Amino acid sequence: MNYIILDLEWDSVFYKPQKRFINQILQIGAVKLGESFDVVDTFEVTVCSEISNKVTGRFTRLTGITNEEMRAGVPFKEAVVKYNDWVGDNTVTMTWSNSDLYTILENEETLLDGIRFKIEKYLDLQVFIQNEMRLKGYEDKNQISLEAAAEKLEISTDGIDFHTAKDDSLVCAFLLKKCYNKDRFEKLIKDASNPEFLKRLKFKTYAISKINDKNIDKKHLIFNCPECNKKAKQVTKWKYQNRWFWANFICGCGKRFCGRVSFKKTFDDVIVRRTIGEFKVKKPKTNTAETAVIGTGE
Repeated sequence: MNYIILDLEWDSVFYKPQKRFINQILQIGAVKLGESFDVVDTFEVTVCSEISNKVTGRFTRLTGITNEEMRAGVPFKEAVVKYNDWVGDNTVTMTWSNSDLYTILENEETLLDGIRFKIEKYLDLQVFIQNEMRLKGYEDKNQISLEAAAEKLEISTDGIDFHTAKDDSLVCAFLLKKCYNKDRFEKLIKDASNPEFLKRLKFKTYAISKINDKNIDKKHLIFNCPECNKKAKQVTKWKYQNRWFWANFICGCGKRFCGRVSFKKTFDDVIVRRTIGEFKVKKPKTNTAETAVIGTGE
């Protein structure tokens, strides 16, 4: 079993055939690790854009890749074929967060004619490293950057150019070797050949905006009084605003309040959030039209 840590650098470019911007991959970098997670080989290739002859200034500042270096690169299809040949068989591919997977999917569907990046099994290395850091007392719930993780775990980055694909992959390798735990690591490995893996990747979470949606469990629309905890009576219809449903409730004890609930559909389930606020009083409509009285003068 070999382990591949893959990193991509991409630039936002306007794609005329689809009249939209895409994140075009312009550099592929990776390291190959053996069973003991020692680096056994590296890979890096710069891609010549088939869409634009220029890169953005931001891309150059981050990666150091100039227009001339990009134009001297290889065609994207050729770069992916070279990468797939280098990867070999019986591998687990890792990336720092799954954002690279979305970019790969976009580029495959837009720019490649049936060619796919070779990913047999997959692990989100950012999730694994951050979970291990939390076990060591790291409390921040936000996704940690690669550079910040290296600093927190005291990984030496002398001579490393962050935001270059191969060097970012090398830093990932150092982090993995320092944090590796066999059981917790293997539990996160996914079978990328399973059709559900692609379905899950393509699925986009969304806020449910229809109160009669089949994914809404009606029990979440029932509210108890915040004072006596008895079931309250709903006295207004549900309204939807800013991704929240709300309705007014009145309890037998006299307490009046507004119940608010939101539903977010993910691939696996529905995430429900509920809050209680002040009873909403309906404002009376005012007639803003002015009436003109026309008289006759003498």
